[in-house]
Amino acid sequence: MDSPENSGKVNDQELFSSVVIKRFYSDRFFSPTWSNGVVLPEIAYEMRYEIQQIKFDGLNPTDYHLNAINSLFEKYERSKDSNNDFQLADFAALDILLTDAYIIISSHLYLGKVNPDNLKSEWNIQRSAPELMIDRRLVEAIANQNIRKSFEELYPSFTIYKRMRDGLRFMYEHHDRFDKKYIGKWKKLKIDKSLKLGDSHNQMDEIRSRLQFWNFVAQYFPAEEKVYDSLLEQGIKLLQKRHGLEMDGVIGQGTIHALNQSPEDLIATAKVNMERLRWLPANIKDQELILVNTANYQLDFILKRDTILSSKVIVGKSYHSTPQFSAEMSYLVFSPTWTVPNSITRNEIIPSIRRNPNYLASKNMNVITNSGAVVDPSTIDWQKVNARNFPYMIRQEPGEQNSLGLVKFMFPNKYSVYIHDTPSRSLFAREDRALSHGCIRIQKPTELAKLLLAHDKQWTDEKIRESMGLKRERVVNLDRKIPVVIFYLTYWTDTTGQEFFRQDIYNRDNEILKVLTEGPREKSRV
Repeated sequence: MDSPENSGKVNDQELFSSVVIKRFYSDRFFSPTWSNGVVLPEIAYEMRYEIQQIKFDGLNPTDYHLNAINSLFEKYERSKDSNNDFQLADFAALDILLTDAYIIISSHLYLGKVNPDNLKSEWNIQRSAPELMIDRRLVEAIANQNIRKSFEELYPSFTIYKRMRDGLRFMYEHHDRFDKKYIGKWKKLKIDKSLKLGDSHNQMDEIRSRLQFWNFVAQYFPAEEKVYDSLLEQGIKLLQKRHGLEMDGVIGQGTIHALNQSPEDLIATAKVNMERLRWLPANIKDQELILVNTANYQLDFILKRDTILSSKVIVGKSYHSTPQFSAEMSYLVFSPTWTVPNSITRNEIIPSIRRNPNYLASKNMNVITNSGAVVDPSTIDWQKVNARNFPYMIRQEPGEQNSLGLVKFMFPNKYSVYIHDTPSRSLFAREDRALSHGCIRIQKPTELAKLLLAHDKQWTDEKIRESMGLKRERVVNLDRKIPVVIFYLTYWTDTTGQEFFRQDIYNRDNEILKVLTEGPREKSRV
């Protein structure tokens, strides 16, 4: 057969593999891979099937020449009844397209289709990815007659990925039912006020219909169609659980947003998050690890793949979004002081002092110079001070009302983001916990401190409590560095296969979805 390097196109299909496909065919002296030039064996059909199945990985089968490949297969099938209408050139074209598809699928499964470095939302979780040697993998896959296994070996090493893949498969089944029942469209539900058990609303029948579609409510005939009854409430609570809402049965704006999510919407969310998993370093699964999913407002401390602590967290507001990055936790600080960032001093502290001269004393704050010397605030004319060129810093001293709480956990990074306690404990009861300036406030600081210091027997519960009540900071270096991954996941499945979705609080999903939906536009990295 001719060399694939002679042309960038085969049957009007752009080839997206360059280096690997050239090396692969050169090594085999341009002999065919998927056939003997006379018949198409089972392995060629298997490869076509795997291209079709790639949609359950959140990828688009048509990105991998599926339409052209299908046309050639159909021509081949017709040729069986038409005296060898399938020519040698057709075998060669199909061979090259199948090989190019295998190479690009392998690359996308291993590295992801989207390059996170090109996204607007910064991604700073670095991975060390050895060269795949896809050409060798293809030789082995053909020899072993097992394309599926070859692809599965490239999946992210987290067991959650295969469960998410199964969840996406089920979501496609829901989508098929949806198209038949609703003709692919749901009218957007709207409410003016929250609905509670016993309330009436003219959209209640539609709400019931959607809960029945998701199998959260069995089919039944209500006594009053517009009344929010107890059977509906049970279904609403199941929906709320899936979407990370408070399972109170109250139909508020968050629940309405969840009810408005069609199977197509949830498929899109699943695609984006399966892509995110492909960007993660494979080795983090075996480590002692602190994983924060900002979209789920949750921190997990993982040891040998077991979650030994889960805690609610508060993360950055949409305009102070907590970034995605990894770093190593190396020390913690008991009874911390808080040096207020200049932006907060300018925009919040100085205006508060102007309104209330006792503000600093009430918050246990001091004015300090750059060298750390304390300045008497009464010597400053706060009404005339230039907030933008304020020559001092504001420092909050240790104590119960310190904004960092009684302990902070440090993993040095360029974003100056860290995990810390908070005096505002009531905020953890809120569903929407995107409330901070970017740092991560943890509901269970004492429990995390105990786990971090468990290797050192001198750190008893009593000593930890004592250290959290000091009048000055106490820095404690850890005996090892613990990876911290600040991540953003809006879809996953648990060990039972149940799907969970979260609101895209930072509007990061659509940018990824757009690139996933587009066909390849340039030569692959392989």
